[in-house]
Amino acid sequence: MQIKQWVILCLSFFSFVLFGLNETFAPTSIPLEYPTDWPEPTYDFSKNPLTEEGVFLGRKLFYEPLLSKNNMVSCSSCHLSFTAFTHVDHALSHGINDSIGNRNSLALINLAWSEHFMWDGAAHHLDVQALSPISDPKELGEDFNVVIQKLQKTSLYPSLFYQAFGDSILTGEYLLKALSQFQLTFVSANSKYDKVMRKEEGVSFTTQEEKGYQVFKKNCSSCHIEPLFTNGGFENNGLAKDSILNDLGRFSITQNPEDLLRFKVPTLRNIKYSFPYMHDGRFRKLSQVINHYSNDVIPSSTLSPLLTEGLNLSHEEKVDLLAFLLTLSDKKFVFNQNFTYPKN
Repeated sequence: MQIKQWVILCLSFFSFVLFGLNETFAPTSIPLEYPTDWPEPTYDFSKNPLTEEGVFLGRKLFYEPLLSKNNMVSCSSCHLSFTAFTHVDHALSHGINDSIGNRNSLALINLAWSEHFMWDGAAHHLDVQALSPISDPKELGEDFNVVIQKLQKTSLYPSLFYQAFGDSILTGEYLLKALSQFQLTFVSANSKYDKVMRKEEGVSFTTQEEKGYQVFKKNCSSCHIEPLFTNGGFENNGLAKDSILNDLGRFSITQNPEDLLRFKVPTLRNIKYSFPYMHDGRFRKLSQVINHYSNDVIPSSTLSPLLTEGLNLSHEEKVDLLAFLLTLSDKKFVFNQNFTYPKN
């Protein structure tokens, strides 16, 4: 037997002795619940199937301040369940020691259908996305290996990891997969819009909402494709470049001139709750966002072709569009108690 294998076996034995891990590893599989007429998720569940134990572990980790250097900040610090898993009290995200980040946090919604993560697409898989905020000095600012060591020393996590993955020895892979499992359950599909599309009895758009829906389909649906309300891609939406942040968007990742000032197209679901808007949180009101697209688009070589002429919406069309966007609010999602801090 190799020394490395012998050490792992010894550590596993001592974990059972120290933490009393005498339960049988028998995780309970659970399906991802989503509407039958939605496209198939892009996430490969065969490599990380959902289980009750894995989701619970991910939920604990999502709220765990030990993931940060000062043991005071967690994923939930910037991604609040009651605000569609983003923050609302400031334009840019805040991290350890009140440090101010470089961007506004994205809302975490319907991630099983995402192939790129963060505003610039720096992460290409949900299972590795958390590495960036954990290690970023302006966010959680902790060495990933130190995170594992801190969690391993607790009386709680060896048991939870064993229940979820059959191993009381914590690994980065298991930690990231558990976080993914919890976030994959963030499925929002019960807004008024969804009920109208399902033709639920007694639910219909008002005249103003229906008019706004037609404005949306004519002007916005190419980038914000139903039912997810995003195309999953990156667009230059004509914002004036911030002279302080000097954020170049996806270009910073690809170094491709065609990606200059292109940012990920966010979902419009639960947009009522997820202000401020844009990658730098420059707009606090949806009316400001609509005014930008209608009248204030800045031309550039990489501007989305759909915006070259601006939307030029009338006042009535703007009001109608806003009314429709509010139908994308899913109260069942934002107030789901399964997403809040687990008390057990």
